[in-house]
Amino acid sequence: MRVVIAPDKFKGSLSAPDVAQHLASGLRSAFEVRGDATLEVTSIPVADGGEGTLDAATGSGYTRRSIRVDGPLGHPVNAEYAIRGIEAVVEMATASGLALLPKTALVGGHPRSEAAMTATSLGTGQLIRAALDEGCRTIVLGVGGSATTDGGAGLLQGLGARLLDLNGQELPGGGGALARLHSLDLTTLDPRVAQTRFVLASDVDNPLLGASGAAAVFGPQKGATQEDVDTLDAALARFVEVLARDTGLNAAEAAMTPGAGAAGGVGFAAIAVLHATRRPGIDVVLEFTRLSERLAGAQLVITGEGSLDEQSLLGKTPLGVARAAAAAGVPVIAVCGRSSLSRKQQEESGFQGVHALTDLEDDVEICIAEAGRLLEHVGHNLGLALQERTTARESGPTESAATKETLHA
Repeated sequence: MRVVIAPDKFKGSLSAPDVAQHLASGLRSAFEVRGDATLEVTSIPVADGGEGTLDAATGSGYTRRSIRVDGPLGHPVNAEYAIRGIEAVVEMATASGLALLPKTALVGGHPRSEAAMTATSLGTGQLIRAALDEGCRTIVLGVGGSATTDGGAGLLQGLGARLLDLNGQELPGGGGALARLHSLDLTTLDPRVAQTRFVLASDVDNPLLGASGAAAVFGPQKGATQEDVDTLDAALARFVEVLARDTGLNAAEAAMTPGAGAAGGVGFAAIAVLHATRRPGIDVVLEFTRLSERLAGAQLVITGEGSLDEQSLLGKTPLGVARAAAAAGVPVIAVCGRSSLSRKQQEESGFQGVHALTDLEDDVEICIAEAGRLLEHVGHNLGLALQERTTARESGPTESAATKETLHA
């Protein structure tokens, strides 16, 4: 029996590798109890291009690197990227993520207005530069969980661009400072950028500006007040204007491109200046993990994420894995912390069954705190059901109702 476990993280609880490890442990414990079949488990952590993308990369042969960069508020932080040959994966959240803001900058789980105005993507640019130093010439930029609304200005500064005020002084970090942008110089941009292929891994299709832009839609999630949102949107518009005037790039068109508003506008800088190609995050991750190839010979795929809901059906990790499994003709089961999907939605998504931790434990807080233990329990039950199904098929009788219920829950 060969099982592929390809989950995303359970946000706030376990990383994707940890989820896979606990499920595998549960499966193996069931096979040890019965002892009448062998089990091969292949763990392939996956992600949708945001947080967890590095885990997916390192689980697929990339080597993790750690360097010191400027965090979202300018304080040094340890950030990571991963390389494989001349390819690199950069996860923005490790350098410029919301989770890196100090607790003193948080109110009710969100950063104060000041942080929303001053957070910079500089560290992400520094990560890219480090990957260039390693000789990488294809760079996947996974965005998600960012603390910034600076249009990617900091990222460009990290790559050598100069953003100057009326007095010729370099602008400080943050989207708010862009209101004072007077001139922009890309002649100092790292020349290796022009020789590098960039992929923007993002499912966000918002433009940079306006009512559906980076500031209006995502700014409040980062602590921006309505006044801040208006200021940031105007400052980003100024950034677009100066970039077009001083570089000749078609910045206005780039600002309207779907995905330009991703990660507080980092998508805009990636598209306009790095000439990045935007692709759905899950497609990029499944490609570099080679999931489709690694499904060959599997009898079952287990995927999942913390919350399985209607958003999951819009291209999140479990659906991407389910589609890959369907193409390979392998049945797929989803495991999650909790699920709000109807049985019909589950079936239409390709899942033979969905197993939620809340089916075992009503208290969501306990599910979060003890997710590992509960996942092992789920894995154990699945392992027993798989063995019973295998035995039934070999001996001829129809599988039991209990086995059907376990696999098709």
